[in-house]
Amino acid sequence: MQFVGFALRNNLFVAPMAGVTDRPFRQLCKKMGAGLAVSEMVTSNSLLYGSAKTRRRASHEGETEPVSVQIAGADPVMLGEAARYNAERGARIIDINMGCPAKKVCNVMAGSALMQDEKRVAAILEAVVRAVPGIPVTLKMRTGWNHANRNAPAIARIAEDSGIGALAIHGRTRADQYTGEAEYDTIAEVKTRVNIPVIANGDITSPEKARFVLDYTGADGLMIGRAAQGRPWIFREIEHYLATGERLPAPRVDDIHRVCRAHLADLYDFYGPETGLRIARKHIAWYTRGLSGSAAFRHAMNQLDTVGAQGDAVDAFFAHLAGIDTRLQYAETGAGQEQAA
Repeated sequence: MQFVGFALRNNLFVAPMAGVTDRPFRQLCKKMGAGLAVSEMVTSNSLLYGSAKTRRRASHEGETEPVSVQIAGADPVMLGEAARYNAERGARIIDINMGCPAKKVCNVMAGSALMQDEKRVAAILEAVVRAVPGIPVTLKMRTGWNHANRNAPAIARIAEDSGIGALAIHGRTRADQYTGEAEYDTIAEVKTRVNIPVIANGDITSPEKARFVLDYTGADGLMIGRAAQGRPWIFREIEHYLATGERLPAPRVDDIHRVCRAHLADLYDFYGPETGLRIARKHIAWYTRGLSGSAAFRHAMNQLDTVGAQGDAVDAFFAHLAGIDTRLQYAETGAGQEQAA
């Protein structure tokens, strides 16, 4: 797929998710079939650029190109500076967050709260595009801020006029948070209003659902978030299904064990043992969700305080499963607490 000047493996995107889409997870999803992975959002507050968390989020060493970094904020000047800061550190695509519904973000008029102020939207988009000439800028948004104000089509036109290269739209309003079912009519309408790529997002949990959403909306691509938590191979499954109309076999226990352990090793290396241990817990919970004995395993695993003990517990759990059945049937839903931005 050609996307804002880059040749991608396919039209499947990893949604930016706070606390999830760090460099290890992005790299894993790309290996598992994703064409592009967008980073978790980076603050536009220059006072925080020196923090350890921000430095980690802006770290792209060894990451498969192109690197897409999402920035968040409400001030056009600060967002322009944030775009330049990240471009200087390896970002090849800058993505603007107007999709996050979290209160701590929306209370400062950032994230999806920005959709209430179309003039400010235009000012932000123009400022960011102007700040990074030659680097494509994309926009992630929702269908609107509530059901009575689904203004994504209007903002999409503003975005295209401002020089935005592509749009990703979550099929819920800000008021919906992550409840109910995503709707795709608004995404389909946006697709008829603009000439830039439109990426559909929301409740894409299976290869069959992926095919439906593409056909229904006419979107150029799909963005997947929560459904990839603990199931990064969903990108490979969807890629295969879209190409052949056939499902891949369910993953084997030893395959999933190998993916999980490699992911944990990357987390320990990226964050260090202490933080890596804590971050790994939620990923292990997602990998094992719905499997026989997983609740008791997770409870015991969360009490462990060394990476060695954590790894041994994971090995023992999957060894036990392998003795029961060589194939795992994973639920086709995201299991995480963190949400797509």
